[in-house]
Amino acid sequence: MYDFDLFTIGGGSGGVRASRMAAQYGAKVALAEERYLGGTCVNVGCIPKKLLVYACEFGDAFADCAGFGWTPGERSFDWHRLIANKDREIARLNGVYEKILTDNGVRILCARATIADAHTVVAGSERYSARYILVATGGWPTKPSIPGGELAITSNEAFFLPRLPAHAIVVGGGYIGVEFAGIFHGLGAKVSLVHRGELFLRGFDDDLRRALALEMRKRGIEFHFDRTVERIEKLPRGIRAILNDGSALEADLIMCATGRTPNTRTLGLEQAGVKLDREGAVAVDSYSCSSVPSIYAVGDCTDRLQLTPVAIAEGQAVAETLFHGHPKAPDYENVPTAVFSQPNIATVGLTEAEARERYREVDIYKSSFRPLKHTLSGRDEQSFMKLVVDRETDRVLGCHMVGTDAGEIIQGLAVALKCRATKAQFDATIGIHPTAAEEFVTMRNKS
Repeated sequence: MYDFDLFTIGGGSGGVRASRMAAQYGAKVALAEERYLGGTCVNVGCIPKKLLVYACEFGDAFADCAGFGWTPGERSFDWHRLIANKDREIARLNGVYEKILTDNGVRILCARATIADAHTVVAGSERYSARYILVATGGWPTKPSIPGGELAITSNEAFFLPRLPAHAIVVGGGYIGVEFAGIFHGLGAKVSLVHRGELFLRGFDDDLRRALALEMRKRGIEFHFDRTVERIEKLPRGIRAILNDGSALEADLIMCATGRTPNTRTLGLEQAGVKLDREGAVAVDSYSCSSVPSIYAVGDCTDRLQLTPVAIAEGQAVAETLFHGHPKAPDYENVPTAVFSQPNIATVGLTEAEARERYREVDIYKSSFRPLKHTLSGRDEQSFMKLVVDRETDRVLGCHMVGTDAGEIIQGLAVALKCRATKAQFDATIGIHPTAAEEFVTMRNKS
């Protein structure tokens, strides 16, 4: 009756997972991608960003090694070599995604696809019918509509810069802005971060936000909080940002990390009857079904958690629901996340503010300490850890950390929170000594 059981638009993490699993469950599947397989995460997101973070951390290692008896020789940094090596790895991953799909029988169409109606997709010059259509087109970075805004770049272009800027202005206080501020600074650039709020990383625990701001200031990153960029001007050599307080910042580059919008324009969704919200996100139910029963959506083109593992879980759930006889709704409770700043931060569960809104009484445990490594390196850096606990049930509601390998540590604690662990169970767990992670099972004093 149809050309395909499932036609996926978008070859990012969510679309690839849904397509692969649907094919494994016996469905006939096609996937259309107009840019690059792997989507934002593989090409201009998580993976290349983490590679750049690794690169920027070597400066700290060189600076810290003298305290441990090392005498580093002459060193220099080659931006072009880093980008070339990064591009080589991304190309390898593109090939991995292609192989995963083709090995499972998914037909890949390298074309832009649009929706003609509830069961018809146009890809390139061809029309295809599908029992189900999955929209997995992700998001796209946006820039503020200000005079000279076209002079700024977004994170997309930051991965392909011809040279490392000597001075970079980062506009925006979300995780992308914070991470790129650390990357540019760690590789040797002077960095100024402009954010409209009184503190960056809105939505994270306030103690975490303050602790990270302190550590980044120690490193020399310049913050301009409660400020916005009113206009951008081209200079004979460089660029100038005029802020709303009348001050000006001059740099080689301005990067806007001021948000992302769902990549749904001109897909034909509204004409097909699919409801979108004000930002263009596809409105879906708990099973990722849109207002049209045959059209589903996952990932950043919906208004849910914009995280790669979440998109993958949503894609898996769609395949289970439609082709495996196992209706499944993704679980968004206690999803861990990290910001790969310097130092890292990571979190799972409720912030203190969220817990106080939902629970009658909460207990807070905090610990701030100098990591063992820096007793010899001499670096003035503090790690910070925090537990949020429901006093009535003793259940741990949130775990938060600023410090080296925070993401690696919080991932394990996310399992504990998923299992509804109590503070007493944390206390009964023997720590691994000497590690930073053991602090999470030795905190005894309420703050």
